[in-house]
Amino acid sequence: MFIFQKEQVIHQIGGVKIGGNLGEIPTVLAGSIFYNGHKIVSDPNSGEFDRSKAETLITLQDEMSETTGNPCMIQIVAEAEAAMQKYIDFASEISEAPLIIDSTSSDVRISGLHHAEEVGLIDRIIYNSLNVSATKEEIDSLREFQHESAIVLAFNPQDPSIAGRRAVLDEGIMNLETGLLPLSEQLGITKPLIDTATTAMGAGAGSSVAFTFVSKAKYGLPTGSGIHNAPSSWSWLLEHKKKNKDAFKACDYASNLAVQMLGGDFVLYGPIKNARIVFPLIAMADSFAAEYANIEFGIDASENHPFKRLF
Repeated sequence: MFIFQKEQVIHQIGGVKIGGNLGEIPTVLAGSIFYNGHKIVSDPNSGEFDRSKAETLITLQDEMSETTGNPCMIQIVAEAEAAMQKYIDFASEISEAPLIIDSTSSDVRISGLHHAEEVGLIDRIIYNSLNVSATKEEIDSLREFQHESAIVLAFNPQDPSIAGRRAVLDEGIMNLETGLLPLSEQLGITKPLIDTATTAMGAGAGSSVAFTFVSKAKYGLPTGSGIHNAPSSWSWLLEHKKKNKDAFKACDYASNLAVQMLGGDFVLYGPIKNARIVFPLIAMADSFAAEYANIEFGIDASENHPFKRLF
């Protein structure tokens, strides 16, 4: 294990702290809900869903967060503007956790920002994401809005290496004249969260994991990813899943450790129903890190850290 020489930034978003050295602040875990194919959603355009089942899932994550000490966020995935607004309203009523607003459509994401501001929830919102696909219209909207928190995605479709991911953040590629980090400053994003951009197994997934450490060492900013997407893209594992579902689940859950053990600050761990497994798993790894950091470097874990709560 290790500590970073570069000073590590800690953001506070909606009452949740994200960042710091390994063993200092517990890993923040975000489960996704209302995503494409989620069975609780009956109409993704209007945003009709099973409210009882959705409340059960959100409450489960909150309960696991309270039990372990790992803070949580809710990753809301919407396909339409009306749906995004309904999801934001509902999730904010059930939980006080920060809300990550996510969609394949920038119009839906921007509408989410405006709605959150109108209903007084903007301080709890994380925009997902600022990336190389950003259009002029989206960038202009974000510049006008000046929202403080967003995930900055280090995805480089031309180069999946660590150098390629750094180029996206520092220099800009394709249609971007500047890197995403200086661009984020121009747009008023004062609390950026770097996502190392998980790519498929065999297509740069290893570099996306390794970039967790590089990002923390280079920028000192809160860093994480949705690493569970890597085993989900592994053709061998998908074939093996047909005769051994437990092996697939184990790989899916355990992949989150790769981010945490390399100093990552947040994990987008996938479907929120997995909270019951993922939270204890990460709490264990956070406890390893906190004990090491305290004994070897005198770093004191935060008050509600799993190492203090569970021991």
